[in-house]
Amino acid sequence: MLIVSGAMLLLDAGLTLVWQEPISALYAKWQQRSLQGELRDDVALSELQLRALQRLRTEHRRIAFLARVLRREAEDGDPLGRIEIPRTGTDFVVVEGTDPGDLRKGPGHYADTSVPGLPGTVAIAGHRTTYLAPFRRLDELRAGDRMTVELPYGRFTYRFESKHIVSPRAYDFVTRRRGYARLALTACHPLYSARQRIVVFARLVDVQALGRARVAATL
Repeated sequence: MLIVSGAMLLLDAGLTLVWQEPISALYAKWQQRSLQGELRDDVALSELQLRALQRLRTEHRRIAFLARVLRREAEDGDPLGRIEIPRTGTDFVVVEGTDPGDLRKGPGHYADTSVPGLPGTVAIAGHRTTYLAPFRRLDELRAGDRMTVELPYGRFTYRFESKHIVSPRAYDFVTRRRGYARLALTACHPLYSARQRIVVFARLVDVQALGRARVAATL
């Protein structure tokens, strides 16, 4: 039994080094499947909110309205939308919150930062070696790379701006607002260590209205 246990531990360590930690990956995969089923096509609105939305005649204003509703009503662990990064093969449901329990489900939105559709920095954290390692290849991003965040009210495309290695305490550096909308992706650095953080910034370059945000949509 000791030999078998030792062999399993060695196998787990080897898989973690060349791929990711397999046991947590299975858990996160199950969580992602569940979250996919929970994603909504539209932001839930009350009758009063729906009437207010109907009075807005531009997609920009509708997106901002729905973004404020989503930000106000989202609770820790709730699925918000999806993030896709073609360069790294990233395609995950993003949840609200960055507590350990939230990040076991997938990439987590910093609850006190902006959301797509509102001014400011949208910050999202993710693991690099455990729980499907959604941001394992974050260090491979480079100039010209695009990434998208899709929510019920819009699809937001960002273009890579810069990459930094910072202290875990550099929270203000990650979340501070600029004069334009941007995305910040963070993860532990280097691999297998939480000594530092890798941060990727990307600038918003395109917005496509979806669902109730579309002017032509049937409300």
